[in-house]
Amino acid sequence: MSESSISDWLNARPEIETVYACVCDLNGTLRGKRLPVAQALKVEQGNLRMPLSLINVDIWGRDIANSELVFESGDADGLCEYTGRELLPITWTSKPAALAMLWMRRENGTPFEGDPRWALAKVLERYAALGLEPVVATELEFYLCEPGESRPLAPRSPLTGKRLDSDGVLSLDELQQFDAFLNDVYAACAAHDIPADGAISENGAGQFEINMMHSADPLRAADNAVLFKRLVRGIARQHGFAGTFMAKPYGERSGSGFHVHFSLLNKEGVNVFDDGSEQGSPLMLNVVAGLLATMHENTLTFAPHENSYRRLQPGAHAPGNIGWGYENRTAAIRIPGGSHQARRIEHRVAGADANPYLVFASILGGALLGIEQNMTPAEPIVGDAYSQDLALLPVNWVSAIQAFAHGEHVQHIFTKQLQTLLVQCKTQEMQRFAREVTDFEYHSYLEVV
Repeated sequence: MSESSISDWLNARPEIETVYACVCDLNGTLRGKRLPVAQALKVEQGNLRMPLSLINVDIWGRDIANSELVFESGDADGLCEYTGRELLPITWTSKPAALAMLWMRRENGTPFEGDPRWALAKVLERYAALGLEPVVATELEFYLCEPGESRPLAPRSPLTGKRLDSDGVLSLDELQQFDAFLNDVYAACAAHDIPADGAISENGAGQFEINMMHSADPLRAADNAVLFKRLVRGIARQHGFAGTFMAKPYGERSGSGFHVHFSLLNKEGVNVFDDGSEQGSPLMLNVVAGLLATMHENTLTFAPHENSYRRLQPGAHAPGNIGWGYENRTAAIRIPGGSHQARRIEHRVAGADANPYLVFASILGGALLGIEQNMTPAEPIVGDAYSQDLALLPVNWVSAIQAFAHGEHVQHIFTKQLQTLLVQCKTQEMQRFAREVTDFEYHSYLEVV
């Protein structure tokens, strides 16, 4: 979007008085500034500055105590660069507004290596050097619940007023009862140029999944996922609900995943996973092997929060071990059936709470490692992967942080700086959680032990 077209875009929408200029932090949260519309051209001109440390705050928005970006460097500003995506209309604020997506450079103009969007961009540059183009699609699950509660409660039907109390997988009734909400979500996706595809009612009460169509621009697809999560939460509030992408908001109900489908095209636009067979090409098997080899140490990017590991428990319909299979939803890596011309890989580990840029970078970076090192996977799983003797994903947050901090492949995908910043961020969050005593602990122990 050129400077003049930003002006044209805003001039065509005189009702918009405010532009939110935002970057995405390591937790996948948009942070930034509110600008009067008269100042919006600063976005295009690159005259906006924000602290580099903004990218690396914890989930509560606090500085990381020992980060090189804070006291050690004087908490220096970075340059906010416009990503070029058209301004995005926001309809769920008190007055119509717009959002501009930015990423960060250092003062000398080089990309800030701690920015998760740049991390994905660097992986994609390596694909371009090989003459390969990743094509990705996503499936994002989320819950609607009652707002203003300390614990989530299933929402009430807008039609009947009754609280949902049962799992309604692929329920047409639930889709139709929440039709007004879903209509507004699709309208917002259209306004944001987010290619929303089918919607389903998922396993949990008030849980939905909306898929995104395949895109040959993974950076834009990751942008779409970040924006989609924000617009769902905003529109949910308009309809009297709260929207959550927590991985496991209910202990006894299904978790919410962020499944990623992808294939690779060569310069001629041919799917290199397809060799006409049911098994897929040797290069596809290299990719599968790379995904398996990097999955344990990259789990922190797929499951970045304390709550994430409740979703990965045995029997929770989410992968807890490392394996792959054809048309097998119990496996972490699934090769879907269908036409061999559409041969693709589904990565099923990430939760809906993960940062899409880091998820894509981990998946595509691991795939690239498998290609570069000509890796070969173990035999595909047949039957129930949950019950098989396979290598495990990290069983908790502590071990995931350690695995990412010491993983032998991590720095083949991410810079040392991003690795350090993410470990510092997650360690600070983990330490805060370790100091909190829960209501369940009081209930279990206070007058018993």
